[in-house]
Amino acid sequence: MATDTVTSSSLLKNVSRYEDVKDAAKKTSEDMGKQDFLTLFTAQLQNQNPLEPVKNEAFVAQLAQFSQLEALTNMQTSLDTFVTSMSGERMLNSASLIGKKVAVSDAATLLTSGNTMDASIDLPMGASGVQINVHDSQGRLVQELIAGPQLPGTTAVTWNGKDASENPVPTGLYRLSAVAVVNGKTTPVPVSTLSTVRAISSNPGDGSVSVELDGGKTLLLSDVKRVGL
Repeated sequence: MATDTVTSSSLLKNVSRYEDVKDAAKKTSEDMGKQDFLTLFTAQLQNQNPLEPVKNEAFVAQLAQFSQLEALTNMQTSLDTFVTSMSGERMLNSASLIGKKVAVSDAATLLTSGNTMDASIDLPMGASGVQINVHDSQGRLVQELIAGPQLPGTTAVTWNGKDASENPVPTGLYRLSAVAVVNGKTTPVPVSTLSTVRAISSNPGDGSVSVELDGGKTLLLSDVKRVGL
């Protein structure tokens, strides 16, 4: 009676080794997802050599890897949901800023004719004198403000909204710049003006919240250092 001899080579004919499939997957993509891992794992079980099955230790190790991948995937999903929720909450909380004024450094600020403009200058070392120049949207000098010695700290400045002839300037965007005499040297110093918040927006990409100010300038909420009425 003839008998057929079954060899491992005949059983594995035209069947790809698990290691080859895994290596090919690594070459096509650096990041292996949960579904990719499960597909490879299933292919290994279906195509393993019956005469040399996967050892229990290797089987358990692969199950542990799959469990770890599952946990990391779920954690990432939870973090994404949390970030989205926090972004929406920050935007709602920031809505209370609409109509209020925030400090903007070295930016053109909208002034309505007949009103005044408030600003501040940081002088950590004080100054023996300060000069503030007001320019309109065309870059033309509108007014010069001169102040005497200033103590170290933040100096509040108010422009009355009038030109050198004491006439109210028309409604428009105006930029304040300043120079201070510090230790005998004339040095440019930043001027922060108060601009009204008109809208709040959120970036879906990174969840950051921005405030839109008079004149169309946009400022990240994280960059807001001072809020006024």
